[in-house]
Order: sequence, then C-alpha cells, then structure tokens
Amino acid sequence: KFYTEEGNWDLVGNNTPVFFVRDPYKFPDFIHTQKRHPRTNLRSPTAMWDFWSASPESLHQVTILFSDRGLPVGVRNMNGYGSHTYSFINAAGERHWIKFHFKTMQGHRHWTNDEAAEVVGRTRESTQEDLYEAIQRGEFPRWKVFVQAMPELEAETTPYNPFDLTKVWPHADYPLIEVGVMELNRNPDNYFADVELAAYSPSNVVPGIGFSPDKMLQARLFAYADAHRYRLGTHYEALPVNAPKCPVHHYHKDGAMRFFENMPHGDAYYEPNSFDGPVQNEAYREPPLKLSGDADRYDHRVGNDDFSQPRALFELFDDEQRGRLFANIAAAMAGVPATIVDRQLALFAQVAPSYADGVREALDAHQVVANAQ
Repeated sequence: KFYTEEGNWDLVGNNTPVFFVRDPYKFPDFIHTQKRHPRTNLRSPTAMWDFWSASPESLHQVTILFSDRGLPVGVRNMNGYGSHTYSFINAAGERHWIKFHFKTMQGHRHWTNDEAAEVVGRTRESTQEDLYEAIQRGEFPRWKVFVQAMPELEAETTPYNPFDLTKVWPHADYPLIEVGVMELNRNPDNYFADVELAAYSPSNVVPGIGFSPDKMLQARLFAYADAHRYRLGTHYEALPVNAPKCPVHHYHKDGAMRFFENMPHGDAYYEPNSFDGPVQNEAYREPPLKLSGDADRYDHRVGNDDFSQPRALFELFDDEQRGRLFANIAAAMAGVPATIVDRQLALFAQVAPSYADGVREALDAHQVVANAQ
C-alpha cells in the first residue's frame, strides 16, 4: 500500500510471478482444494492433486511451488511480484502493459522440507520473528523495484497471451527496468489496527496506473473491495490504516460506520449541483482501449501452450535443484490415489520426460521409507 499525494495505490501480488489458474470462475474451486475437507476438517492432498492434474495451466505455478523458491526462510529472503498485467499511461497518452517485480536485496534463502519441519518444531512464528526482529535491529529489508513494459499493440503479436496469469514475459523480450527501492523501516505500533484492519485492493490506483484485459485481475478488482466490506464494514476505507493521506472529495454518505466528514458544502450532497461541490478532475483520462472479437465462453485451454514455460523453468534447474523438486512433490503426493498421481505424471511428462521420471523415482523412494517406518 503506497500512500501517494494523489491517493492510495495498492499493489496486491504474490511471491511468485504466476498463479495456478487463469479463469476467475475456477478461483473459488482452487481455494476449496487448499482449505480443509468439509467432512474430515483435514487438509486434502487428494483434492489438491486432483484439481491440479485436471488443470494443466497450473503446471508453471506447481513447479515453482515445489522448487526451492516455494519455501523461503522468510519475507526478507523472497521476491515479490505484481503477477497480474497492469498498465502505465505516459504523458503523451500512450499505454504500455506492465509487470511489477520486487527483487530481494537480502539474497534468496530457502528451507528444505526437513529443515522446515525442524523449525516448526521449535517455533511457529519464525517468519514473523525474522521480519520483526530485523526491523527492530535497524536492519531494514529492501527490495529493488523493476517493471517490464510492453507497448500496447505488441500484445497482439506475442506467441503467448500477455494477460494470462499462468505465464511470464521472457526477460530477453521485455527486460527489467529498475524504477526504485522499497524499504520496510518501521514495525506496527498496534498490530490489530495497522495489519488486521488493513484492506488492500487492486482497484486502488492513482493517475497513470491502470488495468488490463487480465481476467483474473478483473475479478479481483471488485472481489477484494467486496470482501473488505464484509470483513471490516461498509466504510472500511476510512479507517486510519486505509485512509489516503491526501484530501478526498466524493459524495459517499450515510451507512454503517459513517464516522468521517467529507461534505463541507452542506447543500452539495449530490452531483451535479449548483453549490460548489467537488467535480470530476478532467486533467487525466485514459486513452481508449481497442477491443475486437466475439464475447463468449470458450475453452481457454484450446490453442494455449501450458508446457513451454514450465519446461523452460525446469531446464534452468541443476541436478540438485531437480532432486529437491522431485522429493518435495513425492512427499506432497503421499496417500493420493494412483489414478490421480498417474494423471499428474502424464502432465509432467509433457513438460519433460525426465520431470515425470524423476518424480516417479522419488515416489518409489518415498514409499520405501514409509514402509520401513
């Protein structure tokens, strides 16, 4: 959350550049697989792998999740990403599509599964302890901020959909442009007031930053604010942690939690009016967005290559990194029905035969250990 002179800008992202799904209709289903089983109240590896094995677009994120990057030592030692495609509008009124990257300046550090199990046995607060104590010591964590920029019309010519949340933009085509540094230099004085009451929404932008045809982003634009109204209340945006530092002029009135005053002109409580109420600022307008094609529900997997980018990532891993990837996946598949495992292995084989073979060997080794215990 950036408190700018022109309002709040929220960049709601992730510690990976992609996600498991590209279709917002499937987002609730994905979340169901990560929650507890409604009958047993236990987490269900079967549900996870059943969903992923029937969703080849998840391969990219699954590969990242079970790689070394999937288990960082803490917040200070991981990257951040806007993940979605946003837009910048320059002074000439030209649109560029944008990806945001936050590269850790503390170096990447990651746990193995065994190391993580040992840490959890000592404390369940290791991530929060690490961040809080570093800031208290004055060792302020920093991230270099980069963007990738794509001219608007180039989106029509890329071999992949640049608005697909399961894809990255190759750095060779769209190199990282450094734009600044983000530093965390103060811990909250009141955790509940400053963290639990915080409401982040990708719909909060400032002039010059806009959205894109990214379907997952479009769903989040309304879903986040709607969730905040349910979680925090009607006027959550006026809570101190969410309120902009600059003056705000609008015609919102009444409703639950109406504790703020924004109508100094008593007669101007609607728009348009004749009583000098606030008017729309015409100084900034986005350029028109060119649209073409048919609006329809279509199979998003037809003609969509979900294997090349996971393959490129897999080929970057050295033998030790691949070994840990295979072992992590095998451990996570414990107890999953063979039909689901085989379906997932078939997807791995389409990425690279050695990917499927490595996981299969790790599964066999994991079973030997389980039987011995």
